[in-house]
Amino acid sequence: MPYSKSFPKKKEKSNYPEWQEVFLTEAEEKIEEFRAKTENIELMKECIEDAKKVFQEKNLKPFQSDMINLAIALFDKRASHAIFYKERKAKEKSDSSGKF
Repeated sequence: MPYSKSFPKKKEKSNYPEWQEVFLTEAEEKIEEFRAKTENIELMKECIEDAKKVFQEKNLKPFQSDMINLAIALFDKRASHAIFYKERKAKEKSDSSGKF
């Protein structure tokens, strides 16, 4: 099922917006999913390094699982999920010259 998102478009002579549904093609969805995946992998690597720094700064001797749990907590706070990318792409299509 293709990803879709509805966006309001202002109508002339009306205070109420007209809602237009934007669909992403399968290729667009795959590109955005790939972008989210690669960025999330890099983000997780950064979170692991940041977790190591936290333990070093506090002179703690962590078990590896403690460090990974902290990295996951950092990742959860920072991560952008695939849906964000799909919504952004749909918004770009909505804002473009009206081609859906």
